[in-house]
Amino acid sequence: MTVWMTDRIIVVPLDMSEFSLKALEAAKDMVNDVSNIRIVHVLPPIDRPVLGSEHREEQTRAAMSAFIQEHGYPKMNITILSGEPVKQIVQFAEDSAAGLVVIPSHGRGMLTEMLLGSTTYSVVRRASCPVLVLKPKK
Repeated sequence: MTVWMTDRIIVVPLDMSEFSLKALEAAKDMVNDVSNIRIVHVLPPIDRPVLGSEHREEQTRAAMSAFIQEHGYPKMNITILSGEPVKQIVQFAEDSAAGLVVIPSHGRGMLTEMLLGSTTYSVVRRASCPVLVLKPKK
């Protein structure tokens, strides 16, 4: 198999959906070593801390790790961030010196994206590196 991004960092935003695993699979196919893949998950900010919220990053990291391992992936580099998803994903890719972001588009439709905006669309517009968008099969 020809590997496209042999030694570059690939950022994969995951939301623990089955479709987001397609982005991870695509990234895995592009590298020689999965250590070049950086998984990022962005948690919404908490306005008022609640009991147990101080552990939510560790709990999310453990759940994310279990999720990817349940689907046959090895232990991988997982970063959990908090804040506005687009800003965090773009900044994380920049800080990681990523050569590529691989992100799924959930395919909600043009009207929904126009009214609500799209994380994927915004990442494409703001990222300083190339972005590969995976669309669901119709």
